[in-house]
Amino acid sequence: MSIEFKILFVGDVFGSAGRNIVKAHLPHLLETNNVDLLIVNGENAAGGFGITPAIADEIFDQGADVITSGNHIWDKKELFDWLRDTSGGPDARPRRLLRPANFPPGTPGQGIYQGTSRNGTPYAVINIQGRVFMQDNDDPFRMMDTLLQSITAKIIFVDFHAEATSEKVSMGWYLDGRVTAVIGTHTHIPTADYRVLPGGTAYQTDVGMSGPYDSVIGVEKEMVLKKFLSNMPGKFEAATGDPRICAALITCDSITGKASSIKHFMLGE
Repeated sequence: MSIEFKILFVGDVFGSAGRNIVKAHLPHLLETNNVDLLIVNGENAAGGFGITPAIADEIFDQGADVITSGNHIWDKKELFDWLRDTSGGPDARPRRLLRPANFPPGTPGQGIYQGTSRNGTPYAVINIQGRVFMQDNDDPFRMMDTLLQSITAKIIFVDFHAEATSEKVSMGWYLDGRVTAVIGTHTHIPTADYRVLPGGTAYQTDVGMSGPYDSVIGVEKEMVLKKFLSNMPGKFEAATGDPRICAALITCDSITGKASSIKHFMLGE
């Protein structure tokens, strides 16, 4: 018998402000929405650039089942060996922190995790990165075709970490009816186009940043303005003001994996 299955996806956690606002809101979001699977994009959680093993453990301790990432995954070198550690088995925390699946072969970590939820429902999470206006990697569309061939679970969540809205929208249509959800990350700006596509795939171009909104996409705004005005290089630092959590709640069928609804949250202090 099919039952509702609920996925909560938390958008790009940025710096300490992002970590703190996520920690403040997660307990009530998980409880009031009866969440079955919690996925968090944590690639900017360490000072706005990358993630460390200690911060990954902090996010896992708050209930995350899987952590996704993106182009900043290699900003903290202490993560390299941690991702290579396979001693804990296929469900250990290093195995559940994903880097984009279309990165070159041989890079540390994995881009897909297949697990079982606490209520016994199989699921898969895929992390993939776009190529438009970003570092060139393997074709994300054909990579998705390859990955889907090996997945037996019906509930499949895709974090598409990409810059161009056209590439993200195209991926949503390409995977419609083949996965449960395609949710975009990377731009740190939440979009208003969240919907369920005709084939039963929940879609949003960008879920938005969980971090400081008194900023320019997480960075102290004065530093960014100086760069635009002077065209001179400078060090960017994570802002702290006006923290908000952005997240998407997807409801789907536990048997078919088809999404029936998607809801967006943007909550402040």
